Amino acid sequence: MTATTARRLGFRQPSVIPGFGLTLGLTLSWLALIVLIPLAALFLKTTELSFDQFLAVVTSRRALNALKISFGLSLIAAFINLIFGFIVVWALVRYEFPGKRVFDALIDIPFALPTAVAGIALTTLFAENGWLGSLLVPLGIKVSFTPLGILIALVFIGLPFVVRTVQPVLLDLDLELEEAAETLGANRWQVITKVILPVIGPSLLTGFALSFARAVGEYGSVIFIAGNLPNVSEIAPLLIVIRLEEFKYADATAIAVVMLLASFVLLLAINRLQRWSEVRTGRL
Repeated sequence: MTATTARRLGFRQPSVIPGFGLTLGLTLSWLALIVLIPLAALFLKTTELSFDQFLAVVTSRRALNALKISFGLSLIAAFINLIFGFIVVWALVRYEFPGKRVFDALIDIPFALPTAVAGIALTTLFAENGWLGSLLVPLGIKVSFTPLGILIALVFIGLPFVVRTVQPVLLDLDLELEEAAETLGANRWQVITKVILPVIGPSLLTGFALSFARAVGEYGSVIFIAGNLPNVSEIAPLLIVIRLEEFKYADATAIAVVMLLASFVLLLAINRLQRWSEVRTGRL
């Protein structure tokens, strides 16, 4: 019996996935419990403030500087990871060299390393009396307790997201496509821009988005190296924690709502750009 005949006779067409209704219900319930309800509670807590009070909290000099540092440095770190992550992936996929497996495994250290340990390690390295800091300070470059230190920490924790997102796509890219392009007269730059980047472009954007999202919410690895000076090196997540410790819960949620909305808009724009890239290259 065909599907059309079954519908005409009033029979229900069997689902491809057994128990689809049950699994969909469980999925939506779990999504609501883990994601939607906490976000709703966040917005609900913010309603304790009037609109004028909300604006006063999120537009205060300290809050604006904290948001600027968090989002600005997160974007810069994501762009750095996008460039150097692609270089690292290219080296891992296209070349053979001694210690390649060890180097490949080291990429995942920021995934497994506790963020506090990462922060302490970076602070130890870049402090004025540290191994690297002692070499940079005479040159007039101070890393610890400055925005530059925050940037280094965000690059450190975000690089694996780009590498591990792009690596499987580049592995699947057939070398014969590049050879065919070169046979037809394309130079190396044209092969990269016309053959390679259109294929791995969506994965690069995904890695960029993941790196940015991780950097915006990063806390443990940053507070040790940042110095946490208000209006200088204080990140927004730390300011939220400070407001919670001061029992200013509504103020903390107001700043959190701004971070949530700004992150959502940026990630939505990146996802739309990614989808446009996939459609343009004919992958959808």
